[in-house]
This record gives sequence, structure tokens and C-alpha cells, in this order.
Amino acid sequence: MGQEDKRITDVGVPNYEDYLPPIIKDNYGKWLYHEVIKPGVLLHVAESGDKLYSVRVGSPRLLSTDTIRDFANLAEKYCGGFLRFTTRNNIEFLLTDENNIDLLTKEINEMGFPVGGIDNTIGNVIHTQGWLHCHTSASDASGVVKAIMDELYDYFVNPLLPAKIRMAFACCINMCGSVATSDIALVAVHRKLPEINDEKLRNLCEIPTVVASCPVHAIRVVKRDDKTSVEIDKKLCFYCGNCYTVCPAMPLSDKNYDGLAIFVGGKISNTRTKPTFAKLAVPFLHNNPPRWPEVVDAVKTIVKAYKNGAQKGERVGEWIDRIGWPRFFEITGFEFTKYHIDDFRLSEATLNYSNHSTL
Repeated sequence: MGQEDKRITDVGVPNYEDYLPPIIKDNYGKWLYHEVIKPGVLLHVAESGDKLYSVRVGSPRLLSTDTIRDFANLAEKYCGGFLRFTTRNNIEFLLTDENNIDLLTKEINEMGFPVGGIDNTIGNVIHTQGWLHCHTSASDASGVVKAIMDELYDYFVNPLLPAKIRMAFACCINMCGSVATSDIALVAVHRKLPEINDEKLRNLCEIPTVVASCPVHAIRVVKRDDKTSVEIDKKLCFYCGNCYTVCPAMPLSDKNYDGLAIFVGGKISNTRTKPTFAKLAVPFLHNNPPRWPEVVDAVKTIVKAYKNGAQKGERVGEWIDRIGWPRFFEITGFEFTKYHIDDFRLSEATLNYSNHSTL
């Protein structure tokens, strides 16, 4: 078999090298630097002198096939057919002809999509499925993110901040999104114990699997009416929904108890300071669709306070560390509650490890 034949397989994904633009293949591992030449556009320069331009487009993550075809047609027209999707759900067009940047941007804007998310901006929001697909979601995802970014649109298309802000949304505490290390993180939370339908549970669910599904061992086998069922220790349950995942007879969503919490100050980068987990800022806000005004106002308050108070290059967590949490609550007007006190006994050991180097 030749080298090309070895790549033909019915197991796994195709080799990514087959889909790289020729300029990236030719200069792989030989890039000198990159710089922002205009909002949403990066210039990459290789040792050979070759230049590649990335045009970043924000998307709502959930795209129709028609929209994907439209993006593919633009890529064929301006980029030799090459584009990529980033981990923050952006679409990046990869161009070698600088003259095509404005033409491409014009057509993208005519489609109703913004170019931006690079440099000191609010990047596109990573978010989970929400009510559209997720069976354990405590809030919507697309709806909340749409409402927030409609208000913060200028921060995506223009570098108006001291440093970048990375935002994420998780529609339950299982956190499929990267909320733990985001500058601003929204986490939807349940606050009511799962309801147990004994009849359905016995007919639909494997009780040993239900017991094993709980990460904190809050589910125990009991006898009710001389029949086997389960009960939940309310002192241990933290409403993750894992039991409902394996047993549809234990739903936990409730419109009167579900809502969102907001965390701030996380980052994955080890630039300047070590990576950090986000910490609680707002314990709970009720769902208020379709525009979630209370959530939007809280996020705007954080962004405004950060913009006005942070020094150049400071991330949200670094700014808070400098001014102190009491000052953060004073500036934002958020109420400090008992829920802000981190009493997890292993937090010092689990939150303080890092590969950060000060050299």
C-alpha cells in the first residue's frame, strides 16, 4: 500500500492534513508571528515570507444547512474552498489574497453575520444545547446567549476592552461548555430534588444503574408499599440530573425553581498569572424568557465595571484580584450572600495547582 492508500480506512476520522490549505502545509511549524490588521482579521507571516489572513465570523453555533452551504460558497469564491470552525463556534475563512478581505467581509455582513472576536473583544460565546436538545437543561442556551450578545455586539466587532473577555454558558452544572475557566461564565442550575415516579421507575429503569449514576451517592434503594424503589438524600443531592439521564422516571426540571448563576474571573491562559477557576458573583437569577433582562443587565454590569476599572492587559480575574472582592461587590452592586463563601474542604489543594512559570 502506498502512503495515500494507508489513509483509506473505515475507522475514525480522516487525516486532518488532507484538509489543510496548501500555504499551511508548506509552512507548517514555520510561522514567525501574527498580528491584528483590522477588527476580526489576523495576518500570519511565515519564515518564507508567505502571508495568510484569517477572517473570523461569529456564528450562533446552531446553523441551518442552507447557512452552511452559503459559507461554503463564500469559501469557494474567496478562499480556494478552505475554512474552519473554531472551538468558540466561529467560522474562520483562510485567505491568501489580501484584496479579497473587504469583498468577503461585505458579503458576510450582508448575510447578517459579524466579523470580529479578535484582540481585546468579547469573543463568541461557547454554549451548550439548552432547551432545544438537552434533557437536563435548567435554562435555554441559544436564547440567553443571543439576548446577551445583542446588547454587547459592539464589544465583539471592536476592541474596546482592556483585554479579551471569554464568555461561556452551561445549561446545567454538568457544564458541557468551558465555563470553569471563563472570564464570565453563566451556569444554569436546578434547585429542586428529582421527582420519583415509583411505577415508571420499576418499569423503565434499572435500579442498580440509577443508584450508580449519582456522583455523590445520594440515591439509596428503599421499599415502598412492599416494592423496590429509590429515595434521594436531600443533604447530598446537588441537582446535577445524572439520575434523570439514565431514568426518565426521575425528572428534576421545574420552571419555578430553575434559573442561572454567574461566575467570573476564570482563565485557562498562563500568561502573566496562573490559570484560575471562575468564582461565584451572582448566586441565582430566575429564567425570564425570551430576553432574560435580569441576566443581561448583570453581565453588562460586570463588563462595564471591568472596562472602566481594569488596567491594559488585565483579564477579569486579574482585575478583581488587584482591587479585591469587597471592592468588586461594591462597584457592581451585587449582594454578597452565604453562597459566596467557598467552604469546600479540598479547594486549596484542587484549585492551586498550575504549570504557570514566572520566568
